[in-house]
Amino acid sequence: MNQYDIIVIGTGAGGGTLVQALQNSGKKILVLERGTYLPREKENWDTIAVFQQERYHTKEVWKTNDEKDFHPQTGYWVGGNTKVYGAALFRLREKNFEGVMHQDGVTPEWPVKYKDYEPYYTEAEKLYNVHGLMGEDPTEPYRSGEYPNPPVSHEPRIQELHDELKAKGFNPFRLPIGVRLNEQDLLNSPCIRCDTCDGFPCLIHAKADADINCVRPSLSDTNITLMTEVKATKLITDASGKNIISVDAERGDEKFSFTADIFVVAAGAVNSAVLLLKSANDKHPDGLANSSGMVGRNLMKHNNAAMLAISTKPNYTKFQKTLAVNDFYWGDDEFKLPMGHIQLMGKSNKDQISPDAPFFTPGLVLDEMANHSVDWWFTGEDLGLPENRVTIKNDQIYIQYTETNMQGFNRLKDKWADILKEVDNVSHFIPNSIYLKKNIPLEGLAHQCGTCRFGNDPITSVLDMNCKAHDIDNLYVVDGSFFPSSGAVNPSLTIIANALRVGEHLLERLK
Repeated sequence: MNQYDIIVIGTGAGGGTLVQALQNSGKKILVLERGTYLPREKENWDTIAVFQQERYHTKEVWKTNDEKDFHPQTGYWVGGNTKVYGAALFRLREKNFEGVMHQDGVTPEWPVKYKDYEPYYTEAEKLYNVHGLMGEDPTEPYRSGEYPNPPVSHEPRIQELHDELKAKGFNPFRLPIGVRLNEQDLLNSPCIRCDTCDGFPCLIHAKADADINCVRPSLSDTNITLMTEVKATKLITDASGKNIISVDAERGDEKFSFTADIFVVAAGAVNSAVLLLKSANDKHPDGLANSSGMVGRNLMKHNNAAMLAISTKPNYTKFQKTLAVNDFYWGDDEFKLPMGHIQLMGKSNKDQISPDAPFFTPGLVLDEMANHSVDWWFTGEDLGLPENRVTIKNDQIYIQYTETNMQGFNRLKDKWADILKEVDNVSHFIPNSIYLKKNIPLEGLAHQCGTCRFGNDPITSVLDMNCKAHDIDNLYVVDGSFFPSSGAVNPSLTIIANALRVGEHLLERLK
């Protein structure tokens, strides 16, 4: 049995960032990652391998409550899901930290407010190489300073669309994105502005992810030990049930037990809840830190959808993920409740389109569709309902999830389609302004959060304001589990900022 000051379980946006925050602290830290390093291979940039064969997603089968199988779109790697994320790194809006009225209910108020997060957001943007431009987004929260890197420029087709939207009175803005890009010196820039960024691993390590930006640099600290392909299976408490004393783990048939003063779980909102539930004992019969009954509940994943706007105008853009629109984030004159967020996706090709096209569609037609499309991603806020939850039965993960706030979200998609027809001129669409719309199904759990929400009341929350379990004195959770509400922008930057905040708290506690 090995003794450490801190054990961190998971290396994604939360765990990986926390490890970086604890670097050079002088503390003996063990990091457990159930995956390994994502391999650098030609398949990193192969659309069929990435999207159709799901090469970098887990092969696990999860179930719905009615026993239907599904394959979650989540991956177990050093860096977690940041290895394949789109690196859109947004701050939540100030109002998101308050109770917000939605079509289907009111979101909970956060115990920590935006003003408390703002310094950590600033630090997070520096750490993850975020590019952007202050003042363009009308919903942008207060910032203490400009983005650390200039905005990524639009390619000609996207610049044209940006200008057309501006001329119609809308407020498109440069997407805040985490890439290691230097447009002033492209010859020596790690990022080459390719068309295989959003959803792909980066073969040349130019995407700002938790592995490249946090974990690997942290390993220069000899007090930090990373063990890969080691899955934490159970947290063990002392006789009182008030402290964790060890974690059981396994690598294939090999079994481990590690002890520490502090344990941090950062396995992703679903798997962190699973670990706590599977660690039930006599003192915690319903799972660790679960006196509230809230562990695994309040699962959120966002309302997400993709849409291809296909016109007669060719789109030769390679690096397309540079523009976003928040004009309808809080609604509009006709619908005065939140609708959601709009951003460009990576540029689609025929192999990304083909799974959703009729089987008889010729490849040449798919090529033409892809070459004339502009690709949009929509995010709407879903509510954290207690019945939307993660459970375990006989080691099988079950997900129960019911959609919420779909009226506003559907209005957002329809409204944007109408705007694009007007802005791009209806005669440019083939045929009849074709839009291929696809809601992301339950498998799409890249934005998972909320299963161990934090709050001041132990009866309604799992964690306190520092993300320490109310019930256990040395247990923390620092992935997206802590979110009381999801907002309608990508959650990664908030997870990163929170990990930096909790890291500061832990360093103070360990003095």
